Amino acid sequence: MPYFKGRAAELFYQQSGSGPDIVWIGGGGTRGEDWHRFQTPHFDANFRSTVYDNRGIGATRCAAAMPWTIEDFAGDVADLIKGVCKGPVAIIGTSLGSAIAQQVMIDYPHLLRVAVLMGTGAWSTGWGWDYQEAEIEFRKAGGRLDGMMGVTHYAAMLYPARALGDRVLWPKLKSLMLEWMESGSNEESLVPQWDASLRFDQREALKSVRVPCHVLGFAEDVQAPPQDGAEVADLIPGATFHLLEGMGHGSWYGHKHDEINAVIEGIVASY
Repeated sequence: MPYFKGRAAELFYQQSGSGPDIVWIGGGGTRGEDWHRFQTPHFDANFRSTVYDNRGIGATRCAAAMPWTIEDFAGDVADLIKGVCKGPVAIIGTSLGSAIAQQVMIDYPHLLRVAVLMGTGAWSTGWGWDYQEAEIEFRKAGGRLDGMMGVTHYAAMLYPARALGDRVLWPKLKSLMLEWMESGSNEESLVPQWDASLRFDQREALKSVRVPCHVLGFAEDVQAPPQDGAEVADLIPGATFHLLEGMGHGSWYGHKHDEINAVIEGIVASY
């Protein structure tokens, strides 16, 4: 199994394809291999993709004391880029992964040629803050969300109503979600990863970023409302905001991935 030993974590990673480097940064509960299902096969002919498990999930090992900060997660990415990639690289993030990517842009801009952020925000606030805090409290009290209860709970957070009501698509999404629930990934990672997501605030620091940046906002995103992504784009000088209609927080995974991949490819290929 390929590992890279960084300053604070032994990162499990995988690489595929050939060409300019892209590093994919997953959200909370997401393993690196999840990008292999709908993303990296699309890019492998023209790019080399690096996927990895964030600390707190999958095969990555980290003995550092918790709580972990967004800066800690970003340091892991920087270590991996310097260790196994030929920089500067493109980074693609989603959800927590976008917050991590933003911190890499702040702390390690020399490692990057462009960043694409999906379902993101500059800080945790409002309903999103309350949602994450409630889930953390629920887990600390011994609660679990797995099986079909987990599927129905998270599907409503990840996909728009038309996808959930699609009688052909929904069984496919349900199967993907059940596979995720059965892996236990979300349960094991939620507290250490979501705590970092709950407590970051990059609003001031993003104003100093000079890395080319594109923010993809999903019009029906419940977890990261599109206005939050628009705020990120407004804070970063020269950033571009793309509003993608009919999509939710997890539409990159089994819903509208073909459309999203085409947008990402067009962006990354231009840098």
